[in-house]
Amino acid sequence: LGSPPPSHAVEPGPTVRPEAASAAARIPDAEHVPALMPTRGRVAPADAFVPGRAPFSVTVDGRPIPFAIHSVLVLPGTTVVVESRGSTLEFGSGRVSPRGEGRWAWEAPTTPGIVPLRVIRDGSVVELVAFVLHPRPRGRLATLDRYRIGEYRETPLRGHTEYLPPEGFIEVHALDEDIRVSPHVTLGEILCKQPGDPRFATFTPDLLEKLEWVLEEMNASGYSVGALTVMSGFRTPWYNRSIGNTTDYSRHLWGDAADVFVDRDGNGAMDDLNGDGRVNVADARVLVDVVERARDRAGSGFKAGGLSAYRPNAVRGPFVHVDA
Repeated sequence: LGSPPPSHAVEPGPTVRPEAASAAARIPDAEHVPALMPTRGRVAPADAFVPGRAPFSVTVDGRPIPFAIHSVLVLPGTTVVVESRGSTLEFGSGRVSPRGEGRWAWEAPTTPGIVPLRVIRDGSVVELVAFVLHPRPRGRLATLDRYRIGEYRETPLRGHTEYLPPEGFIEVHALDEDIRVSPHVTLGEILCKQPGDPRFATFTPDLLEKLEWVLEEMNASGYSVGALTVMSGFRTPWYNRSIGNTTDYSRHLWGDAADVFVDRDGNGAMDDLNGDGRVNVADARVLVDVVERARDRAGSGFKAGGLSAYRPNAVRGPFVHVDA
């Protein structure tokens, strides 16, 4: 991919807290690398599948990280704990306080942006892409830098915490869209179709992990595909209303849903997955079956959620809705 342009969000600055400097010297397993860059480049559906599993154990705030690229969403100044015994940590900005061998508290910068972190062991890498959020604006006409967000219901659906309003939003400039948020998904693929530069978005790591498990199962089932095609990911409440949707609780508003299909031939529509010479909802059902089998592959790492096959219409082919 050559030398990618720098992300707008890599913020230079101090490496460790002054009071932690002596501890860092005693535990030389964390290094500030101001030029650290996230992995970039879209994976095409026709590319050969390259598995994306994490090569060694890493946790973030106690959460196991199953894949080699994982996104972390944090508010400015928030601290997360990264743990991987026998590993070292590189971080682009923010502050690190060692918490023992192979355990670090990383404090996000106070300015929103995108910060790469890399956990390294024996030459292998797990990349953590930290998105430092703009706090959520409030009100029916809420905007960020003139980008319309719209209003979230303050009362979660049936009291479920998953439906509390998002804490904040990622600022996404055009040059950031090719940043990979998981091994086979880029930031640009899950953005709202609402135009703007910058745009603002959110998503859930649960959804990205689910898509990765589905892609892995797709290839294990004999369908050679480099990446799923995301037709629709995050939607702002304002955009969701503008296209005629009346629900205030669509998981798309949380970046926790994706409408996907398989498009190896690049014609913009679902492939003939069942080989009957036609492209219709039966091919979407093949993908639904793969999603169901992916649950067994992932085990407890597979977040339950919505799953639906949709028929084609006059403007698009069949697809599958997946959420977490």
